[in-house]
Amino acid sequence: MIEDCGQHDDGKKKLYKRLLIALVGFIILILFIILLVYLILRPSKPHFILQDVTVYAFNLSAPNLLTSNLQISLSSRNPNDRIGIYYDKLDIFASYHGQQITLPTLLPSTYQGHKDVTVWSPFLFGNMVSMAPYLAVSLNQDQIMAGTILINFRVDGRIRWRVGTFLTGKYHLYVNCPAYINFGNKNSGIAVGNAMKYQLLMSCHVDV
Repeated sequence: MIEDCGQHDDGKKKLYKRLLIALVGFIILILFIILLVYLILRPSKPHFILQDVTVYAFNLSAPNLLTSNLQISLSSRNPNDRIGIYYDKLDIFASYHGQQITLPTLLPSTYQGHKDVTVWSPFLFGNMVSMAPYLAVSLNQDQIMAGTILINFRVDGRIRWRVGTFLTGKYHLYVNCPAYINFGNKNSGIAVGNAMKYQLLMSCHVDV
């Protein structure tokens, strides 16, 4: 009887071992298929363009407090022929020399089909944002002396690729759109009520 129990336990161990090997093999096969599909299709990063910036307010007051109210038009194009893109969560904000100067604004989630273009027009607000003293000095010099200020509009979010019915996991998306806004030349913008609209059409740097 003791010998029979030992043989029974050995049979269970062999069965579990075979099941484990089969499970590992199945996972490896799935991962290989995903890698193969990725290598064959080679998804290209979406192309982002900063089309324009409308400035409603951009005022630096003592002590080193910046109030800004901006609206931008940002477009994204899916360059892929066979791959769709899900934009799950995208936050956009403005920064000056690395310091964030507006609150993040959440862009609407969307699906982008093959070769499709999506346009967002979010408002960005920063009310009495405390700036580092040296940045406030630099901003004041740029605005008064040079007349031109470099503002970076940054997108931080998550995307997924879709191939047929297959959907990948989430990938980090980082977009940086530099915009040189000429405050010193009124002819560089278009008056829209009390605001000034600047046409830019600037390509953005995209990392996925």
